[in-house]
Amino acid sequence: MSIPILCLILAALLILATKAPVAVAQAREGGGKYDNRNPRAQQARLTGFGARALAAHYNTIEAFPIFAAGLLAALWAVGDAPLVSGLAVTFIAARVAYAACYWADIHLLRSLTWGVGFFASLGLMGLALL
Repeated sequence: MSIPILCLILAALLILATKAPVAVAQAREGGGKYDNRNPRAQQARLTGFGARALAAHYNTIEAFPIFAAGLLAALWAVGDAPLVSGLAVTFIAARVAYAACYWADIHLLRSLTWGVGFFASLGLMGLALL
């Protein structure tokens, strides 16, 4: 399996990985219960860590299609080149750091890591123009 495809799979799995802390926060703030009948209403009441975890999860979902489009375009245009792999790995590292910074409430570093991931996705799209 190529590094870019592995990164695509990891990016998809990050959606699930960032949901886990949300579920824990829901159970913790919900008196030990996760409301599976109406989870979005329970999520809307989250505060502190839970609210940040939910925001990190939503942002992970939002970032995935931009990355996937950029990665697939780069793979189509230039193939499995080292720069494609480097940008894909950069995106994954930035997104992991982004979630950790969001959970820890380190807002400036969080914004920086968001930018790194976003520009890695744009870089992949740019490779398709070459």
